[in-house]
Amino acid sequence: VQLMESGGGLVQAGGSLRLSCVASGSFFGFNTMGWYRQVPGKQRELVASVANGGDTKYIDSVKGRFTISRDNAKSTVYLQMNSLKPEDTAVYYCKVNDRHWGRDYWGQGTQVTVAS
Repeated sequence: VQLMESGGGLVQAGGSLRLSCVASGSFFGFNTMGWYRQVPGKQRELVASVANGGDTKYIDSVKGRFTISRDNAKSTVYLQMNSLKPEDTAVYYCKVNDRHWGRDYWGQGTQVTVAS
């Protein structure tokens, strides 16, 4: 399974970005799909996740601003980020859990920079 992220970039505070993560390769589908982020010197943290049934989870700091969604037909997970803040600056990674093998796969990361 290969994951390709896109949509990162530089944005002013208060702006929006939409991240996409497309899976390719051999798989039967995914359980949970999620977005993580990491800043230098800190641990990678889960930002949002969406289960195969559609249940979503968010960290408190992004609730009401970020929306995660998935399109199983396109093997894609999205993260709509609104009202961005400088503290959202990080490398964002997607992660998926393979339904058949139960194995996790990571994307290569995409940089999000929010200027104040």
